[in-house]
Amino acid sequence: MIEQFLFSLGVIGPVFLLILLGIIVKVLGIVDQDFVTKSSKFVFKISLPALLINKLASADFGQVFDVEIIYFALITTVMQFGLSWIASMYFTKLPEDRGVFIQGSFRSNYAIVGLAVLSNYFGNGVLGKATLVLAFVMPLYNLLGVVSLVLPHQRIREINFLNILKEIMMNPLVLSVFIAMPFSYGVIEMPVVVDKTILYLSNIALPLALIGIGATLNLESLKAASIMSFTASGIKIVIFPLIFSIIAIYWGFSGADLGILFVLFGSPTAIASFIMADAMKGNRMLAGDIIIISSVLSVLTLSIGFTFLNYYGYI
Repeated sequence: MIEQFLFSLGVIGPVFLLILLGIIVKVLGIVDQDFVTKSSKFVFKISLPALLINKLASADFGQVFDVEIIYFALITTVMQFGLSWIASMYFTKLPEDRGVFIQGSFRSNYAIVGLAVLSNYFGNGVLGKATLVLAFVMPLYNLLGVVSLVLPHQRIREINFLNILKEIMMNPLVLSVFIAMPFSYGVIEMPVVVDKTILYLSNIALPLALIGIGATLNLESLKAASIMSFTASGIKIVIFPLIFSIIAIYWGFSGADLGILFVLFGSPTAIASFIMADAMKGNRMLAGDIIIISSVLSVLTLSIGFTFLNYYGYI
């Protein structure tokens, strides 16, 4: 089992070394917050959609569009949201803490850390299906994230579901699926020049995003981290991956499909949770602590999880 652990650590390690590089270049002053903000926007609106288009356009859409794994990912995300809400009733008292705790416990940084880990572990061939799962799960994250931050304050009337629906439909990742479909089905052949350009853009998506994550983290804040932040992080990267990976195994998932789901469940908390908490009067310090703790410790939890799944022949 030690060999499997070292292999998993060797695969996952480079992902977190890029995050560490982000921390270092921020400390050295090579990049600043303005760079991080703009590069993150570039990744979300340009590079990540290019990655999705690249993987879907070159794959058979009928094969990567797996209804069962998408359905399972959506259902389990809703279940995690519900369980996070129940847990928040025991571990938080203030409304501004409760919404952040809920979001920090279920919202996964699958788009960046998850895809990078999957690419390293299974190779680029898995990214077609993995990015399609992302296109369906991310809008649900956004919807549930808003609900988790608004309901504890009893401000349900502030939720504009029409605007949320519009944002979902205009989400760059959702649009990328529709753009890629004609090429995937062979209806249109992508020009070589465009194909190469999309490939270049997709190649920089994950490294740039990982460095951006590192540059965002403030490890100094860990000194004052609360029990709530460690509890939410533990739920995110230990409890949920364990529970829902077991359910996935009994459901019948194995191999790369199980790997996709495990990484979806086990990736650290998304940085978007901090942005939303800050904008919607949540406890921004708690949100930041959860992101840092889950990001730092997930290198071990993901490695251990992959070790057991590999050792017992599930992947």
